[in-house]
Amino acid sequence: MGERLNRIRRKFEPLLRRIFHAYFLVTRGMTLGVRAVVLDSENRVFLVRHSYVIGWYLPGGGVDLGETMEQAMRRELKEEGDIDLTGEAVLHGLFLNSHVSRRDHVAVYVVRQFKQDRLPEPNREIVECGFFATNALPEGTTRGTRLRIAEVLDGKPVIATWR
Repeated sequence: MGERLNRIRRKFEPLLRRIFHAYFLVTRGMTLGVRAVVLDSENRVFLVRHSYVIGWYLPGGGVDLGETMEQAMRRELKEEGDIDLTGEAVLHGLFLNSHVSRRDHVAVYVVRQFKQDRLPEPNREIVECGFFATNALPEGTTRGTRLRIAEVLDGKPVIATWR
């Protein structure tokens, strides 16, 4: 009986995560999120694929109550990529995330000095992650992610909205 329940749970868990994620987006007030453009010594960028949304994204997430943007960025990098900063992160910009609501903003940092002992194993939140050449990003990389990477690498002007 226990194995049958586990199979049912595994089948419906992704759907439930998506529902809870959508509920969170609809019911919350003004939010602030962080993302990081993490570039290694070969100028490859670190991307993650979440279990509850489709596509490849820059690592990051929400800023918790009592947390600074930089603290949130450091926490998210550790949680999503087992990445520890060894130098300063540079704030690239603050963007209106208008596809979620008219109240959401995302702070984007550039990280070039870090250590990563290993790539994390897939888990309930992150199903895949890795470093990718910026001219060969994986299929499904979101437009907002592509824009931020291009701005950082090419010195393009910062676009005020996430998308």
